Amino acid sequence: MSIPDTDLQPDDPSKLPPARRRRANRWLVPPDLSERSAFLDELGHRTTPTFDYYLFSFIAGVIMGVGFLMDEPSLLVLGALVAPLMSPVLGLSFGTVMGSARFFTRNFLGLLIGGLLAFWGGSMAGALTFFWNPSSMVQVRVFTQLSWTNFIVLAVGVVLTALAAVHSERKPSMPSVAVAFELYLPLAAAGFGLSAHIPHLWPDGLVIFAVYLAWAAILGALTLALMGFRPSNLFGYSISGALVLLGIVMLIALGGASAIVTSKLGLPTAIPTATFTATPVPTNTLTPTITPSQAPPTPSEVPTITPSPLPSSTPTISPTPLPVFAYINATSGNPPGARLRKDPNGDVIRTYLNNTLVEILPDTEETSGYVWVKVRIVKDNEVGWILRNLLLLATPSPNW
Repeated sequence: MSIPDTDLQPDDPSKLPPARRRRANRWLVPPDLSERSAFLDELGHRTTPTFDYYLFSFIAGVIMGVGFLMDEPSLLVLGALVAPLMSPVLGLSFGTVMGSARFFTRNFLGLLIGGLLAFWGGSMAGALTFFWNPSSMVQVRVFTQLSWTNFIVLAVGVVLTALAAVHSERKPSMPSVAVAFELYLPLAAAGFGLSAHIPHLWPDGLVIFAVYLAWAAILGALTLALMGFRPSNLFGYSISGALVLLGIVMLIALGGASAIVTSKLGLPTAIPTATFTATPVPTNTLTPTITPSQAPPTPSEVPTITPSPLPSSTPTISPTPLPVFAYINATSGNPPGARLRKDPNGDVIRTYLNNTLVEILPDTEETSGYVWVKVRIVKDNEVGWILRNLLLLATPSPNW
């Protein structure tokens, strides 16, 4: 007996059973297999990275690096606007739900190449610090730290990008700006820190990028799953679980380390104390002498001279002057802070924010009308020079 062919969904939805009618109404994409296959092929083509994607990734990295060099947030926003459509991120999500290892790998490699170009663009701007020392570098440190605000912006951008890609034939340019802002800024900051020789910037930026990328793929795949897409094979479920596990582990690890460093839990607090050094005072030793008139009458009699005991020396304790402390108190920058340099007006060692406690050392030097003071940063024992007008003297207290 032959069974006549039937359509997966009749043209008249009223002919469907109630359960299938409710399920069909919940689909946000065409449920017909042929239409669904063509739809996925079109989305796959649109999410494949092109030459323009790589070119504008490099240009965006350069603009963001210049923004870090000049400490201008407006240039960072301009770099995100110039950045290309973050289609490979959406491609990772589609590769997950479709269970295509080749499609997932192709978009992942394209995303890595684009990220490497943004990293390179930021490093080119960081190399300019050898010729021009910026007055402040606050923004570059902001985007190498985990921020829940940035995480929320990334999540909203990924969800809106996925929704726009499915429901509209136009490219989701506006939501993609938020994704590029959160993914490319840590990469550009990492390249900037590597070429400018600023400690901790480039590894922190790469870790932040990895965390945000993992969660972008997870949220994109979850959005597509809620829209009716499901992994079609074991690879899709495996890569989904791996991404979720990776994102959770990296988020917890980075968040825990940040909490320990920020609140200084379990870390010893440096307490300066006055030390006393005993300085021995030398005393003169009296040596008895014999004059000719005191000579013995006969050579056989030789007087025996017994030296008298000398008074023992008493050490005198000379107290060392108490150290002088001050706080960094700059009026410019966002947030305000000061740069610690190796020499007066020399290379920048590190930037410290306001209210950082420093110990003022005796050395001072005047260069080009500015007075530089040699200081020691109390919390990490770093020694360098800071402008005197950026310091506010503090009165030491016994519990420091």
